[in-house]
Amino acid sequence: MFMTAVIQVELMVTQLRRGKRRKDTQDMELAVDLMAVSSKTDERNADIAIIERLAKKLDLNTVENLKKETIAISNVAKERGQTSECIEQIVEILNKFKQVFGMEVIDVFEDPVKPKLLLKPGSLVIPHEFLCPITLEVMRDPVIIASGQTFERESIQKWFDSNHRTCPKTRERLGHLSLAPNHALKNLITQWRETNNYKSPNTEGLASPQGSSIKQEEISSLVEELSSCQLKVQRRAAKDIRMLSKENAESRILFAENGAIPALVQLLTYPDSKIQEHAVTALLNLSINDTNKKLIANEQAIPTIIDVLRNGRMESRENSAAALFSLSMLDENKVTIALSDGIPALVELLEQGTVRGKKDAVTALFNLCLNQANKARAIDAGIVPPLLLLLKDKKLNMVDEALSMFLLLVTHPQGRYEIGQLSFIGTLVDIIKKGTPKNKECAASVLLELSSNNSSHILAALQFGVYEHLVDISETGTNRAQRKARGLLQVMKTSDQLP
Repeated sequence: MFMTAVIQVELMVTQLRRGKRRKDTQDMELAVDLMAVSSKTDERNADIAIIERLAKKLDLNTVENLKKETIAISNVAKERGQTSECIEQIVEILNKFKQVFGMEVIDVFEDPVKPKLLLKPGSLVIPHEFLCPITLEVMRDPVIIASGQTFERESIQKWFDSNHRTCPKTRERLGHLSLAPNHALKNLITQWRETNNYKSPNTEGLASPQGSSIKQEEISSLVEELSSCQLKVQRRAAKDIRMLSKENAESRILFAENGAIPALVQLLTYPDSKIQEHAVTALLNLSINDTNKKLIANEQAIPTIIDVLRNGRMESRENSAAALFSLSMLDENKVTIALSDGIPALVELLEQGTVRGKKDAVTALFNLCLNQANKARAIDAGIVPPLLLLLKDKKLNMVDEALSMFLLLVTHPQGRYEIGQLSFIGTLVDIIKKGTPKNKECAASVLLELSSNNSSHILAALQFGVYEHLVDISETGTNRAQRKARGLLQVMKTSDQLP
């Protein structure tokens, strides 16, 4: 439902969940819509078409479901005893849905307590992307294989150990058998478990990887060891904090209260690569907590994280990008990251990183560019050429991410100038011809934004043969794609450039 999706937007680094019943709905597109609707600076947040589409994808397009979701959010707020920034964002978006469907907008925090219809363990709906395709159980250690599919580490390793060289889901032969940790999805599953108080049968009673509970003495001892004069002790403590903060909400609070954040920030400057990796990843895990986001920023950690992003080993760089995304959920941190030259460092990772690194970078850049001034900074940092490469290299499977980023940048005058080159128009038209329904929708949206400001772009698109495909999309595409295609056809008509 809706709360799961919002949590994913807050934590997404690479792969977000697909919308229900919509096989053509891409992960990044869901994130784009959620962040656009929730942003106070994105010009598209008042677009009723986006709000309607988002409500439909989240199954919140009926009065009954909206009422149920209101009750659920109210219960969560009451259980926490306060309203976090994330909860407030959820309420704002929920109220926009209500306005679109003609419902009365009320303060959910003042509603009388309703029966907890959605909180019964037996009725909890598990997002399908949290389940391992092999075991059909909620994953604890998801990993990505060469086909791009995600599995529980233990189950896919058994598959490979049985001399299989194919993907169990797609059946395609794999180029290699390497396993890449899916940190983003793991964080999403952890947050979902905590939000829904979910414990799978084989993990009942386990609050952390090392025992049934986390003791105050253990927390204090580990934080103290971060300042040890022995490198080996510091490295082990940073690793343990990394692991404990990964899957336990209570530990994130306790580590922060016991002074772990300033000690971890200090470790980021150490030349030891493993200490640096453990420290930045521990800070990423701690930043899941809203309060910790502010504490980390107050410790002047952002410039140091950016330094790791520039100069660390690849896994440290990837987790630094993910940490910057998490921290950038606070608007003030968007500015701090930009003023600390985080955007050029992320663009560099977008150019040079692994597939995971590129996804971490583009996701962080997207969130930062919800700030209008940061769009210009990203363009000045050279973001357009590597984004264009993502569109052309289909093997990377990042067309949606690149198009979403272009759709954001094209709303800025400097972005329109940099993007509106002949080669880019040709690439857009090619996607409109051959892409997935969502590819076509987003490509048409970008082309419409370009053409509305410069008629030469629509002329170039016509020369690349876009007309007949726009006519087809205007009749058979997704609802939003139809509107965009019709808008493009109208631009052609008013500019006398129809064939």
